[in-house]
Amino acid sequence: MILCVVALGGNIMYITLPNSTGATEATGDTGATGGTGATGGTGVTGATTGGINNVVDANNQFALDLFSNIKNGTSGNIFFSPYSIFVALAMAYEGARGQTAAEIRSVFHFPEDNATLRSSLAAIYSELNENDANYMLRIANALWVQKNYTLLDEYLAIIEKYYAGNATNVDFREANEQARQTINAWVENKTNNKINDLIPEGQLYPITVLLLTNAIYFNGTWVKQFNENETGNENFKVSENQTVEVPMMSSNDDSAFNYAEEANLQILEMLYQGGNLSMLVLLPKDGNLASLEDSLTLEKLNQWRRELSSQPVDVYFPRFNLAARYDLNESLKEMGMPSAFLPRTADFSGIDGTRNLYIRSVVHKAYINVNEKGTEAAAVTGVFVTCCCVTQTPVFHADHPFMFMIQDRTTGTILFMGSVVNPTQ
Repeated sequence: MILCVVALGGNIMYITLPNSTGATEATGDTGATGGTGATGGTGVTGATTGGINNVVDANNQFALDLFSNIKNGTSGNIFFSPYSIFVALAMAYEGARGQTAAEIRSVFHFPEDNATLRSSLAAIYSELNENDANYMLRIANALWVQKNYTLLDEYLAIIEKYYAGNATNVDFREANEQARQTINAWVENKTNNKINDLIPEGQLYPITVLLLTNAIYFNGTWVKQFNENETGNENFKVSENQTVEVPMMSSNDDSAFNYAEEANLQILEMLYQGGNLSMLVLLPKDGNLASLEDSLTLEKLNQWRRELSSQPVDVYFPRFNLAARYDLNESLKEMGMPSAFLPRTADFSGIDGTRNLYIRSVVHKAYINVNEKGTEAAAVTGVFVTCCCVTQTPVFHADHPFMFMIQDRTTGTILFMGSVVNPTQ
């Protein structure tokens, strides 16, 4: 089963920078209220229908690309927020230059015209953030900046104008734990406490001087809700040789759903109240999910959407709750952006004016709960960017086999040599 759910996620970007001059210090108070919430548009004009469609196609193509990469490394459930990752990496891309920018642009299918990307993302942000009493969709971007550190004026202006991201000062170096708790509290607030302890204790690098965050939260109610009294346990066929028992929701009262089918596939769209958001479910008739995943393209997906029509459908759908975590370094490298992870090769000079920055790690956490009433989902991505010119205290933790030598330091003569595999023997 593939769930195509729009904008259910959040992102966090950890960026570590050296001291530099000729920039503007970030402003704002320390606390869990930093950054802007989803309170409306960015006030940016200039987006065109064609540009918005191009950026939407780019986001959706990236979604399929990343899904394909992730599924090759797992046989279990998959859930992530492509839109949220897309926006977070777009903010990093704003500071990328040269080969690094080209690789990121290729992986995310960004248009070469930055003006098109910026205005389109701003327009999409504004559209998604329109208040609707029928559902809750919150999107917020924020920058967390090391106390007394400065960022380039141009970069700050772009993030504020097109991403509605304001800056708040924290102290990653001298008050690291407080900074961690502050950021975690912000994420928890923006995701309605569905993403807790995003940054585990000891996992926020003291050498971090900038953290870009994007948080997204969604809570929607089905237009056609399932009757809880009609939910019953049924077998779910995991594979030819394995079944599990799940709570199966049902709607068999001739209710109309948007539906289409092909020889080997059923397509169902379930609307959320308000009509702007929906869940699209692709169900292979023969149970061969791998074949569907391997053949899925953006063109096919768009075609199936066009084929949907309202008709009575008896629906049986499992109630489920998923939580996922992904380390995306290798996926993004394999997809075509290796230089961003290489010290002294990556170029994020648009952030601080130097060539000292590189991405250290990319982590994504996601949550979704689907029940009789509707869907609640959230996700956060962490992109840790480190400065190769900053010396980090090394940790020598000999908790695994090692070699050792006793030597004469004057002549270099090895007097004793050995290895330890099990210190208890």
